[in-house]
Amino acid sequence: MRMIYFALVPVLLTGCGGEELQDLHDFVKNSGKDMRGKIEPPPEVKPYEPFIYNNEKSFPDPFKPRKQESRSSDLMGMNQPDRDRPKEALEDFPLEGLKMVGYLYQNKIGYAVVRAPDGKLHRVKAGNHVGLNFGLIKEVNETGVIIKEMVQDSTGDWTERISSLQLLE
Repeated sequence: MRMIYFALVPVLLTGCGGEELQDLHDFVKNSGKDMRGKIEPPPEVKPYEPFIYNNEKSFPDPFKPRKQESRSSDLMGMNQPDRDRPKEALEDFPLEGLKMVGYLYQNKIGYAVVRAPDGKLHRVKAGNHVGLNFGLIKEVNETGVIIKEMVQDSTGDWTERISSLQLLE
């Protein structure tokens, strides 16, 4: 029985290799013969032209801050903070080091309990000053403190910045 199987297998395999699939083999072999991809040439690279800085042509110095010349000198100190007033205790610390740890409401006035970096507790209300940037407390409520700071920009002008301390939970 084994001999019959061994004899039949080569006969069957030779029957599958006939000429009927030859046209398919030829088509696959020749299908990509005339196809060529078209690639556009890369764009032309322009040579680098360095800029030569010549101070004789009245260009501004790029390393000095530019100040607007159109402002009058009496407007420049308009937002300037009062440096002559006595400093309060919390003005010795940066605002980032202060932590609001509590809230009190007495005689219709809201107070914030603030812990300084030295560990001392301070009671502050609207109108007190805090932080290194002439911070004035504008509002105290149950969730935090709203502070208006005065900061000096690179041209020497003073601008307002709103900051806050949030109640720690």
